[in-house]
Amino acid sequence: MSGLEREIERRLELARTIAREAAEGTCIHFYQADLQVEQKKDRTPVTIADREAEQFLRKRITAAFSEDGIEGEEFGKQPGTSPFRWLLDPIDGTKSFVSGVPLFGTMVAVLLEDQPQIGVMEFPALGESIYAARGQGAWHTTVGKPPKAAQVSQVDKLSCGLFCTTAIDGFAASGREHLFEKLQKQASLTRTWGDCYGYLLVATGRAELMVDPELNPWDTAALLPILEEAGGTLTDFSGRQTVFGGEAVATNSHIFPEVLELISA
Repeated sequence: MSGLEREIERRLELARTIAREAAEGTCIHFYQADLQVEQKKDRTPVTIADREAEQFLRKRITAAFSEDGIEGEEFGKQPGTSPFRWLLDPIDGTKSFVSGVPLFGTMVAVLLEDQPQIGVMEFPALGESIYAARGQGAWHTTVGKPPKAAQVSQVDKLSCGLFCTTAIDGFAASGREHLFEKLQKQASLTRTWGDCYGYLLVATGRAELMVDPELNPWDTAALLPILEEAGGTLTDFSGRQTVFGGEAVATNSHIFPEVLELISA
């Protein structure tokens, strides 16, 4: 194992541990009936659970890798001196979280020179998690069972597949209502099982397509290694592999050319 591989392995071990612990902490608040919800400047909700989880993640990362940079949804950027940077989304799906819907997750990613190397997603209310590191495969876990290799489906036509998205109004807000209609018309089934949960479904072969027209880097960074190591794709709407495009298209790779043609038309 090279020095770089050892450094990535060390960060993967920490990412898995702290993502699980932070996610478990959010559940304490998830089951509270009197949870206070605030509105951020962008009019999205935030709770004490979001803030506490990110503070916990930052503290653990800084203690182990003080030279690494950190960027999170709630507390912005913390510069580092190493080529590694952590991207954190303490609760992806806060709207689901505050509504009592269990399809939320904690996301931790590690980038090397802006290229995602590690992705971890924890779904504490569902008892599921998925993680990946470049060249090591993607691994899915459920309560009481050992990790098993995550694998996308073999469906090769969208007309036979499940299309997921987070919210239909996101397409309208970005002037892409027509795109949602095209994808929904072509797909066998459409559901708004969104946020990071939709990408988990694609990576584990339960859905074929997940599309979000509006995203931030902390929403997407963990997804790229997970989807690609599971055999899928994650791109922007132009088909470019990036987590900085402000949008995401995740497929099982088999339907990727068809989806890209629909989006581009």
